[in-house]
Amino acid sequence: MRVGVLGAGQLGQMLALAGRRLGVESRFLAPDPKSPAGMCAELIVADYDNQAALAHFVEGIDVVTYEFENIPLETVTQLAVNSPIRPSVQALETAQDRALEKQCFERLGIPTARSAAASTLAEARAALEMVGRPAVLKTRRHGYDGKGQSVVRERSDLERAWVTVAGAASIIESFVNFKRELSIIAVRSLSGDIEFYPLIENHHSEGILRFSIAPAQNVSTELQTQAEQYARRILEELDYVGVLAVEFFETADGLLANEMAPRVHNSGHWTIEGADTSQFENHLRAVTGMELGPTEVHGVSGMVNVIGFEPNVARLREIPSVHVHMYGKTPAPRRKLGHITVTADDIEGVVRAVSQVRAVLAHK
Repeated sequence: MRVGVLGAGQLGQMLALAGRRLGVESRFLAPDPKSPAGMCAELIVADYDNQAALAHFVEGIDVVTYEFENIPLETVTQLAVNSPIRPSVQALETAQDRALEKQCFERLGIPTARSAAASTLAEARAALEMVGRPAVLKTRRHGYDGKGQSVVRERSDLERAWVTVAGAASIIESFVNFKRELSIIAVRSLSGDIEFYPLIENHHSEGILRFSIAPAQNVSTELQTQAEQYARRILEELDYVGVLAVEFFETADGLLANEMAPRVHNSGHWTIEGADTSQFENHLRAVTGMELGPTEVHGVSGMVNVIGFEPNVARLREIPSVHVHMYGKTPAPRRKLGHITVTADDIEGVVRAVSQVRAVLAHK
């Protein structure tokens, strides 16, 4: 099988590596010649609207997928005329637009924070009055790792926030008081079979995921079932094929859906070492029509993102049960350069290992 992947970042790199174990060949299209996936698979360097490049990209390809959601919808729609696109164009369109995403959650009876769309400052003021304060202004498109977001605590904050997003079409969302942030990784096959990984606890700083624990601790059967039910509704509504991540806020009343990602996800990187089948392998299994692999986990895993600077990899590898993944990217502030997974029999072992990892990372 040959899979064409739009985008070629670290998620693509890990897809390509997983594909080797399955006998799946990957080809990538991205505008950056230094894209990480190009280190281990064929990379076509071109903009996403380059017609000659797109024609070359799909030559001999069995199916097209994508590794991030900000691919131009026009490109994916064009490719879908002659090539299978998995996940679907509808899934990508929904996840690209926070307003459409919210509508999808509401239509499926999935609880989510109250929100209203705004295309002008006047509409934003009206939306804020409806939603109430505090609130969060979020651009409808191109928001990730905390970008395109601004907290509004007072009415006077709104004008500043509107300038921050340059007047882009946005939503105003009520601020959620939550216990913790959780995510679920789900995968649906071409034949409609669905598998779930356990809920994952995520810790963010400045909008960027810093640390995850899987399985999340102190999760009741009811909470896991609730997350699975919500993810299943989305998968079936969108006739989804591939891996889907859904991020939740855990509140006193249960789960509130925050957003979804129509792709493999940062909070699922631990599955490479911590699950029977990684999210990357299962995504490829799904989009190529294979049976899904088992998602059982053994023990507990912790995942630490490496952000902004190169760590001392040799010292990290001296720590027992530590697995270092560096992406080959040029260091820059806020840039994800790699991740470190620690595996242990229990949460205490993960905490000890992560403490050692952080000690190494603290010495830049």
